[in-house]
Amino acid sequence: MAPKLQPNFSPERDIPFSPERSFEPNTGIAHLAALHDEARETALLVNLLGRAPYAAAALSAGAVVTAWFNIGTISPAEIATWLVLMLIGVGALARAYRQAIAAPFERASLRNFAADLTAIMTYCGFAWGAGAYLALGASTAPLALVLFSAVPASLVAITLQQRDSAFVFVAPVAALAAFAAVLRPLPEGPLTAGFVLIACAAVGGAIFWIDRLTTQARAASNTPGLALS
Repeated sequence: MAPKLQPNFSPERDIPFSPERSFEPNTGIAHLAALHDEARETALLVNLLGRAPYAAAALSAGAVVTAWFNIGTISPAEIATWLVLMLIGVGALARAYRQAIAAPFERASLRNFAADLTAIMTYCGFAWGAGAYLALGASTAPLALVLFSAVPASLVAITLQQRDSAFVFVAPVAALAAFAAVLRPLPEGPLTAGFVLIACAAVGGAIFWIDRLTTQARAASNTPGLALS
């Protein structure tokens, strides 16, 4: 008896196409988007790292100028105490910068620097605000206290260009300066405290507004394949 011929069966050829057949999704675009987000975050953190020395220089210069103009109206011990407080903050900022700049493109190091910067600027805000008690005389004019509060807050916001770090500096400066105007008391204490709060609130509002505009501009131009902002 002749053997029966077996059909030449090929699953790929003979099974009809079924819409239920599953296909492996193409993850190339998602991978590129993830890489783009990582690169964008790294670029923003690197820019923040690069601006930190300018913030340290602004705080140092502001402390020296303030001490210079008030050295005859306040005791040297109080001025020295305030300068030491500011030196601790500036030194901590310099130390965090030195550690991060050793690996400037590692995201873990940059994220740690950003977290440290928030804590350092919070301390610097309280240290600067303490100057309303330690570095300013009892006869300080209202305008001088407003400038003492608003100018460094503006400089920190301009140099860092980062909302959270600027806010944590502005808030304690405004609170301590306003309390000093009332508790010391300074001339026209309540009115001066109100002016201080208004000036610092204006700085905070400007920080929020500029950050919002910047975020919207980045979102509008943040299409796949475009350069980082």
